[in-house]
Amino acid sequence: MRAGKALRGVAVALAGALALTACGGGGEAADSGPAKLRMTVWSANEAHLKLFNEIADEYRKNHPDVAEIKFDPLPFDTYTTTLTTQIAGGNAPDLAWIFENSAPDFVASGALLPLDDTLKKAEGYQYEDLSPATLKLWQDGGKLYAYPFSTSPFGVFVNTDLVRKAGQKTPAELIAAGQWTWDNALATAAATAGKSGKAGLVIRDFDYKGWDNLSTFWTGWGAQAWSEDGKSCGFGSPEMVDAMTTLHKAIFTGKALPGPGTTADFFAGDAAMTVTQISRASLLKEGGFGWDLVPLPAGPKGDYAVVGQAGLGVLKKSPHAKQAADFLAFLTNPTNSAKLAQFFPPPRQSQLTAETLARTNPKLKPEQLQKVVIDGITNGVVKPNHAGQAELSQQVRAGLDPLWQPNADVKAVLDGVCAKIQPLLAK
Repeated sequence: MRAGKALRGVAVALAGALALTACGGGGEAADSGPAKLRMTVWSANEAHLKLFNEIADEYRKNHPDVAEIKFDPLPFDTYTTTLTTQIAGGNAPDLAWIFENSAPDFVASGALLPLDDTLKKAEGYQYEDLSPATLKLWQDGGKLYAYPFSTSPFGVFVNTDLVRKAGQKTPAELIAAGQWTWDNALATAAATAGKSGKAGLVIRDFDYKGWDNLSTFWTGWGAQAWSEDGKSCGFGSPEMVDAMTTLHKAIFTGKALPGPGTTADFFAGDAAMTVTQISRASLLKEGGFGWDLVPLPAGPKGDYAVVGQAGLGVLKKSPHAKQAADFLAFLTNPTNSAKLAQFFPPPRQSQLTAETLARTNPKLKPEQLQKVVIDGITNGVVKPNHAGQAELSQQVRAGLDPLWQPNADVKAVLDGVCAKIQPLLAK
């Protein structure tokens, strides 16, 4: 009983917080004196924050009406919940990073300020350079409610030292031989884990909680969390059952992935491979282990790519909404977009070339950027997102919990997930 109430509470909190923020039209009365802006972000990475602050300092040189721009990192696992709690509690930020999985709720809520006019009027902004495909998730009624700050495909970082010491072919060698498949990737991970005593493959930010990150795996089988129109559950499909059966065996039989309750940080040298995005490349240490970055392995349905998107929006009721929107335009102009591209692949078509991205990504080779980032953006599908994602996500996570034990009945568990979420999808 308590669990059911908690799940409903998450959805109600998100909807209520956004509705509350949307009420009343424009911004609250501005404070007297220069504005102090706050932007919530998911990353506490020093390199990310250093670049954000450098751009903010540059902006403030010519904008005396803005006294401070603070970047407020929130924990990744609870980011959206914390953000909506701040909004509901009257402590909303001026700008907020928004994940793709909550984009439909934020965009439709009326809580965000339309950005089109500000961006189009900003000197030298080149709005027409933004890829229309990257804008779709953040538009409603012909208006843009969040800038697609990062359109970042998932790839596989590889500790080539661990793989070679285990006597295995590296993913690059498997790619050259036309053998970079999930079957071979999992076999390599299992063998390396067995020889090294460390983890084989880690799907970063999954940790048996962030289920939507598993879309980087099951998409290779042609599986989907729900249908394109969002009305039908896909967890019980034959493709999903095959994908999750493969994953279950890899965890509990092959030991290719660390099991529940076990953590392993690839960037600390604790795993042979990890599925994640290029923004994590900043965690690689100079003089550390040998590494590579390669595309996701092919699944039974062939090659594919999965993209994570993050938007940057201005809260309509910010007392400094005008200044916040103006800073957003500066933060994402062509010059600063090129700087940010070292971590966050931009939506600007002119900047999505291997040569351009390589200038600000010294750790990554042009070939890696082309195959993982550019080709991934061109061909990738976005991680699962849906209106009412908060409650959906909680129900999926709860429904998948019985899967993470050795003797689980995979099909029965997945059918149970559909039983939980189909009523929500059909609304």
